[in-house]
Amino acid sequence: MAGNAPRAHLSRRSIRKKDTKNFYFLFVIILLLAACQPSLWGTPPPPPTLGPPTIPATLPIPTLNPTFTPRPPTFTPTSVTLDKLHIWVSQAVPPSLRELYSQKGFQVSTSKQEVTSLFIDITKSSNESRNISTWTYALVAPFPTLVDNLTSEELFSAWSASSSGPFNGIPLLMDESTLATFSAVWGQPTPGAVQVVLPEQLLETAWNQMPAWAIIPFTSIEPKWKVLMIDGQSPIQKKFDPKIYPLNLAFQLTCGDPCPHPNLNELTFDNRDPKKLTTLIMTGVTAMVRATAATMDAKGILYPGEAIRDMLLEADITHINNEVPFYSHCPSPDQNQKTLVFCSSPRYIKLLNDIGTDVMELSGDHFADYGQDAMFETMDIYKANNYRYYGGGLNLEDGRKPLLLENNGNKLMFIGCNYKDGYATATDKVPGAVPCDFDYMTGQIAYYRAQGYLPISTFQYHEFDFPEATPQQRIDFRTMADAGAVIVSGSQAHAPQVMEFYQGAFIHYGLGNLFFDQVPKTGRSPKQNEFIDRHIFYNGRYLGVELVTAFLEDYARPRYMKPAERIKFLTKYFSDCGWDFLPNVP
Repeated sequence: MAGNAPRAHLSRRSIRKKDTKNFYFLFVIILLLAACQPSLWGTPPPPPTLGPPTIPATLPIPTLNPTFTPRPPTFTPTSVTLDKLHIWVSQAVPPSLRELYSQKGFQVSTSKQEVTSLFIDITKSSNESRNISTWTYALVAPFPTLVDNLTSEELFSAWSASSSGPFNGIPLLMDESTLATFSAVWGQPTPGAVQVVLPEQLLETAWNQMPAWAIIPFTSIEPKWKVLMIDGQSPIQKKFDPKIYPLNLAFQLTCGDPCPHPNLNELTFDNRDPKKLTTLIMTGVTAMVRATAATMDAKGILYPGEAIRDMLLEADITHINNEVPFYSHCPSPDQNQKTLVFCSSPRYIKLLNDIGTDVMELSGDHFADYGQDAMFETMDIYKANNYRYYGGGLNLEDGRKPLLLENNGNKLMFIGCNYKDGYATATDKVPGAVPCDFDYMTGQIAYYRAQGYLPISTFQYHEFDFPEATPQQRIDFRTMADAGAVIVSGSQAHAPQVMEFYQGAFIHYGLGNLFFDQVPKTGRSPKQNEFIDRHIFYNGRYLGVELVTAFLEDYARPRYMKPAERIKFLTKYFSDCGWDFLPNVP
C-alpha cells in the first residue's frame, strides 16, 4: 500500500496539467479569430509624426488658488536691479565720485530729464543734511616752496585775480573737473585767475613754472607736492578740522518718491578717512650726555622736549635714534668731557617717554661704549617701556631683522645698519649695532614691499660738516630706494644734509641733531639747525613729508625756528639740493 500511493497521486496531477493546457490553447484560438474581425471603434489612427514642439508666443499666467498667500520677498542690497537705475550727476561732481556710482552698477546721466529717482549735486548745508559724500581737496605747491600757510581770504581773492598774498599774479593750476566743481561753489573765476592743466601734467607743470600753486583732490597728493595750510588747517595733519577748511566740499544724494534704493547711506562716499591716515616722525641724533645731561640735571629731565613735545606726541609713530646706552653705573655728566665714550643715566628715559617714543633705532656708534652689561641693561629698559627697535639688538640675528608695524591699515617696515668699520659690535652672542649687509637689506626691502609694506631704510653713515651728499653716499642711499624703500634717511648727521626725490622715494641724507650738546659758547653753528621729518601715509600709500625745522639752544633744548630763520635755512638747503626755484617769500 505504501508503495503504490505516489503513483496514483502523480497520475491525478498529470490529468489536471493536461486539462489546463487544452484550455489555454482554446483561449488563444478565440483571440486570433477576434483579431481578424472589423474593429468596433473603427480603423486605428496612424502613428504620430515626431517634430519640434510648438511653444506658444505668450505663456499663460497660472491662476493661483485663492487660498494661497505668497511669502513676501526678503530684501537684500543686491535685490535692487541696479543696472536699471539711473542717477543724475551734476557737472560739479568730481569724476572719481561719478566712477564710484558706475562701479555700483548705476547708469550715470548728465541729463536730468532722463532720471526720476536718484540725483547728486553739490550742497552748502552739509552740517544739517543726510546722505552726504564729502570730498576733500588740497592746496599744494612744488616741494621747494617757502610758503607754509595762507589765509582763506587770500585764496578766495585769488579766484577773482585780486590777491595780494605770496602768490599774487600767479594763476591757480587745476584740472577741468576741479574747475567745474569750485565754479559751482565760488562762481566763475576771473579770466587769468585759473590755468587749466591735464591731471597727469599738473605736477610737472607746477615744477616748471615755480613759484606755482594748485588745487588737487586729496587722493592725488604725492611726495613731490607740498601741502599748504589754509588758516592753519592741512588735510594731511592729525589736528585737521574739516568743518573750518574751505576746500572740504559736500555732495548730497537725494531720491525720488518712491525711492528704489532703501538705504542711501550705502551710496555715500568720502575721499578722505582719518582712520586710514598715519603720521611718522623721524629724528636725528640723540645723546643725553655731557652738557645736555648736565642741563637736564639742572633744569629738569623733561626740559629738552618742552618746546616740541606736542608735535612729537601727536604723531602715530615717533622714531628716536638714541646713540648711547643707559647704564646704572654711568658717571655723573661732565659738560667739559673730552673723551667720546658715552652713557646716560637710566632716569633720563623719562624724557623719551614724555615725548611719546615708539620706535628706537640702535645703529648708533656709541651703543657699545660701556660694554655688554650696559647694552643688556639698555635692552631691558627699552622692553620695559614697550619700545620697538631695529638696527641693533641682543645679537646679530635680533638686530638685523626688519621691524614691522601696522597703524590705521598702513603697513610699515624699518631696517637699518651702521655703515662704519669698528662700530657694529653685534655678533651671534654679543649685543650691538649691526653692520650693513646690502644684499640682505635690499632683499628684505624688496620682499616686504611685495607684501604690501612701505619700507623705511636708515643709515648710521659717515658724518660730514657740509650739507651736500658725497657721491658714494648717493650710491648707497639710492640702492635702498631702487630695492623699493619709500623713505631713506640718514640718522648719523650732526649738521643737516640735503634731500632728493628718487624713483618715487624721498631720500634725506642727514637730519641733524635732536638732543645733543653741539652748541658753541658764542655765535651759531650749523649743528644747531635741525630737521624733524613728519612723513604721511594714507590707505597703503606714501603721500610725502613735512619738514619741521628746529634750532637747538641751551645745549639741550630744540625750539621751532622763527619764520625768518626757517626761510633762510630752507632757502639755503633747497638751493644746495639743486632745485631751481624762485623763492616766493611770505
